Amino acid sequence: MNKRLFSIIFVVFVDLLGFSLILPLLPYYAEKYGATEFVTGLLVASYALMQLIGAPLLGRLSDRYGRRPVLLASVFGTFVGFLLLGFADPIGTALAKAFDPQAANLFVIGILFLSRMVDGLTGGNLSVAQAYISDVTDTQSRSKGLGMIGAAFGLGFIIGPASGGLLSQWGYAVPAFVASALSFSNLLLIFFWLPESLTAERRSQMSGNRPAITLGALLAALQRPFTGSLLTTRFFFGLAFAIFQTIFSLYALNKFNLQARDTGLILTYVGVLSVFVQGFLIGRLTQRFQEDKLILFSGVLMTVSLVGWALTPSVFWLLVVLTPTAIAGGILNTLLSSTLTKAVEPQEIGGILGFSASIESSTRIVAPILGGYLLQALGAWSPGAFGAAVMAGLSVYIFFTIFNHPIAATLNKSQQAGHAPATD
Repeated sequence: MNKRLFSIIFVVFVDLLGFSLILPLLPYYAEKYGATEFVTGLLVASYALMQLIGAPLLGRLSDRYGRRPVLLASVFGTFVGFLLLGFADPIGTALAKAFDPQAANLFVIGILFLSRMVDGLTGGNLSVAQAYISDVTDTQSRSKGLGMIGAAFGLGFIIGPASGGLLSQWGYAVPAFVASALSFSNLLLIFFWLPESLTAERRSQMSGNRPAITLGALLAALQRPFTGSLLTTRFFFGLAFAIFQTIFSLYALNKFNLQARDTGLILTYVGVLSVFVQGFLIGRLTQRFQEDKLILFSGVLMTVSLVGWALTPSVFWLLVVLTPTAIAGGILNTLLSSTLTKAVEPQEIGGILGFSASIESSTRIVAPILGGYLLQALGAWSPGAFGAAVMAGLSVYIFFTIFNHPIAATLNKSQQAGHAPATD
């Protein structure tokens, strides 16, 4: 593994480790200062909402000005967001003693919202990291590189929540300050160790005009036959998978009366499988099979596994059906990004990956509301059944729009030959 590839993977790991340190603690932090369940839900959603706005802009800016300065700016924003989160608790405690406790609570809740919104607006840097990978890999090794980014992402989520829980015994501010320290170390790492991947020579070689940094320019991507199909697939796959992720804890409590510890262990199992798929398996799969076929296979596999989730009668069978869920999810997450980078011009890669991340963020706003309604109105089987129905329809859509599409065939031939493919 070359230095640039290792560096960006490590940057993503540290970034996600800091993010996941505080993620499970936010509801408890907000509750301490009197936030209702609805306000807490808005707090969690505020990050995804701001990422919806920020991710495509960061991606497009990285196309124009380079990956490194945008990574520096985004990690600095994350650092500031975590600092705000850390200082909210001690400031709130001091204000409660000196003034009205209710006013102190409102102040802290406001700081919590500001913290998550700043981090969400600037923290959509995964798409920039993926664009960096696209710059330093060829079409043959890109899926493997993006898979390793996904593995670093997953590994951060496995280690972070447990570490945050342990640190929280000394107060909710402690994990936030540790996360800010990790972000600051990441800032130094990027500044001193990470070279720019989109060099001036590379930018001068890019064909055509640079795309505008506007929402209209990004939305135009949906109108392209092949690129639009990939982005549509990203949305519906993201919706089905986000319903599983966001509602699983409540589902496990309602159906099997599992407590937080047992649910956490099950989700860790899914996370470890996903890390294995993206970090180890995906490179070997793409050497043997064409990406459009793997995307279709994963859609069908996800459909079957979600049917199993809806119908599973015991915890043992739950673990069995979640295995293909993790495998299919890891493959789809990686290959949708990989194929997107090959289907657009080089000067569009950051923007299109940012737009893809923005689409995924939108599903994380909708999914918990929809999943909670289905669980309450229809029962524990319904989120899985809904997700399976979405994936079944999506698999048919993939078959007619992505599988064996002329551009997919061109990409497959280009990957085998090792030269630049034709674009959408």
